[in-house]
Amino acid sequence: MDETFDPSLESALNVERTGPGVFEKRFPDGWQQGRGAFGGIVMGSLARAMEATETDGARILRSFTGEIFAPVLPGAASIAIETLRVGAGVSTYRAALIQNGAPAAVGVGVFGKARNEDPGWNDLPRPSFEPHWSKLPSLPIEPPIGPHFARAFDFRSTGPLPFSGAKEQIANGWVRAKQPTPKLGASELIAMADTFWPSGFATMDAPRPMATIAFTFQYFPSPTPLDPNEPLFYRAKTVAGLGGYVSELRELWTAQGDLVALNPQTFVHIK
Repeated sequence: MDETFDPSLESALNVERTGPGVFEKRFPDGWQQGRGAFGGIVMGSLARAMEATETDGARILRSFTGEIFAPVLPGAASIAIETLRVGAGVSTYRAALIQNGAPAAVGVGVFGKARNEDPGWNDLPRPSFEPHWSKLPSLPIEPPIGPHFARAFDFRSTGPLPFSGAKEQIANGWVRAKQPTPKLGASELIAMADTFWPSGFATMDAPRPMATIAFTFQYFPSPTPLDPNEPLFYRAKTVAGLGGYVSELRELWTAQGDLVALNPQTFVHIK
């Protein structure tokens, strides 16, 4: 890691309010994924600005959808928040990221309070957490093999690895920020969900340029606060593809077996 790179995810997600519904954002150098900033901090920053806008502490981010339609470059940008509706139990906001006078990304977030005390459920099979994450080697993902931003995260794969010619388009493993954030909430998990490589890389034998064109995030807050020092289990699978566009479902789980996030993404094969 070079001396100029700041690995703090908290700093990378930071936004500063400059007026009603307006936030200043500075994207740090060294967090790129290709030409533009890592999508996880772009989407996470939009969510962070929405969280700062919501005044009802009982309402938390339940669902987020976003698109990045221009490279978000290192440097200054602004985020404008539009309140679409504040209802009796749900608030909906739209965030637009402007850089160099032009829109570069947009997101819509739905905040809601808990409606009842049901224990929750999901039909997804619980992942296997063996071997324990501490028994797995940390992968040195960094340039020129991997993207610049990956230097800020500790990856521990349970397989398959990218470009290994595997039979299934899947990706599994553990991930955590090397410099823990003060908390792990919705905006932090949005970034964490975007850290691993596309699961389709598993069946390939060489890199192929891909980009996310649609990003969705559903948050299922853990019954107990997440420990930022502990990794989350990441699981992803390509579920369909046609004409160079593929749909992937990503999941984040705690080591105790709680599902905390779902992240459907749509990728396009650039070449």
